[in-house]
Amino acid sequence: MIPKLSYHLFFPSPLSASAEGIVAYGGDLSPSRIMMAYRNGIFPWYSAGDPILWWSPDPRLILELDDFKLHKSLRKKIPRFEIRFDTAFSDVIRECANIQRGEQRGSWIVPEMIEAYEVLHALGYVHSVEAYQEGLLVGGLYGVSVGKVFCGESMFARVSDASKVAFAVLVDHLREWGYAFIDCQVPTVHLKSLGALEVSREIFLAKLAMYSNENVSAGAWRE
Repeated sequence: MIPKLSYHLFFPSPLSASAEGIVAYGGDLSPSRIMMAYRNGIFPWYSAGDPILWWSPDPRLILELDDFKLHKSLRKKIPRFEIRFDTAFSDVIRECANIQRGEQRGSWIVPEMIEAYEVLHALGYVHSVEAYQEGLLVGGLYGVSVGKVFCGESMFARVSDASKVAFAVLVDHLREWGYAFIDCQVPTVHLKSLGALEVSREIFLAKLAMYSNENVSAGAWRE
């Protein structure tokens, strides 16, 4: 049986997750609880009206920064965009929340999730990467910084390839800043084409433990 979280800051071991990857349910979206979750390889993901669900999927998709494949076609498109960091977080997360994903809208980025991540952004733990054209926000992504690991959450594009360019520029900067890898969470064909690999939950947790406590200053990202 999946344990319900108590009011104390506690998570069961991710190794006890259900077959679907659910570690626990309930609790709250306080900054301390969310950051504790990410440091333990767990993230919140649920729909409006449901209890908060905490996940640690198996397998896990990760991108070692040196394995990133920047295809020539995408490289040529980088100059078309101006890429900024942490200049429009609230806009980015709301754009991600409004994405149409097949028959389902991005309902997991519910209002209370937006509010919680805006607080974490203000605290310097959650970041956004924005792609602009002619001064207009046309794409971007956001995620959580945990030591030297960046946990990607969602991306959007209003112009073709805008989010892909933002991601490529992010990878380059993460290398410069000494990050180890990107946690891509759930496997997708697109991310695999960029060099991301599926690893077991055990391997992911071991790698996370190596880098999650590395000192990386919290605060707004700057180029």
